Amino acid sequence: MTRLSRIAFTLIAAAIALPATAGDLKVMSFNVRTMTGNDGANGWEHRRDLFADTIRQLHPDVIGTQELYKQQGDDTVERLPEYVWFGRDRYGKHTDEHMGIFYRKDSLKVIESGDFWLSDTPDKVASITWGNVFPRMVNWALFESLSDHKRFYLLDTHYPYRDQDEDARSRSAREMAAWVAKLPKGVPVIITGDFNTGPDSEAHKALTATFKDAWDTAPKREGPAETFHNFTGQANKRIDWILYRDIKAISVQTVTTSKDGRYPSDHFPVQADFAL
Repeated sequence: MTRLSRIAFTLIAAAIALPATAGDLKVMSFNVRTMTGNDGANGWEHRRDLFADTIRQLHPDVIGTQELYKQQGDDTVERLPEYVWFGRDRYGKHTDEHMGIFYRKDSLKVIESGDFWLSDTPDKVASITWGNVFPRMVNWALFESLSDHKRFYLLDTHYPYRDQDEDARSRSAREMAAWVAKLPKGVPVIITGDFNTGPDSEAHKALTATFKDAWDTAPKREGPAETFHNFTGQANKRIDWILYRDIKAISVQTVTTSKDGRYPSDHFPVQADFAL
């Protein structure tokens, strides 16, 4: 091998060995499926390892979850110690469903965080209006990348699920849009969530007036559009979205991981990669 060939080979090898671009940000939205109820073979104890394995394979920097119980969050970080998670449940405690946010300790740090409720009194913990049966909320954080100190906001939410809740979902979207409008200009904002409604809804329209939907706009797209499959693997609704502004989407995928006919949740997770 000539000296020039050796130099070329070394440069190529070094390029292959380099990690992803410092500005790359991997964001996942994942409805966990609560521990309550009788899921039989799909109970949490039968899928918690697969749930962690699914995250391990994709290795997102940050994950917005829905329907998360504290035990599920703790089980997950026990299996994935590079992650931590935070957030109060929808009653402001740790006994019910959380919109828990997970992030990699080696990739990001939290600058500030908080929550608010989707109601006429958003600062009132566990407040319920608009005909909701349960409190609905948003968990949020301002993150900073450890590699280049770039910052972004993440908001994570779970809208009401009944057919008659369409107005409440629309109101929730308008409240979130108004809250985001008060954030500092120029700082990227990403929204993850189970919105329990489709992209043809008023809720989607209210949010995409100022946000982009990663599924519609990312130049690379993989997997089915639909995300809710009720443990069958045959999804029929696109109710899990990743929305963004002031940041560039590179790719998006719906993740259909399964093992021996079992799925990590009754929703497929969605992951979007961004250039931060």
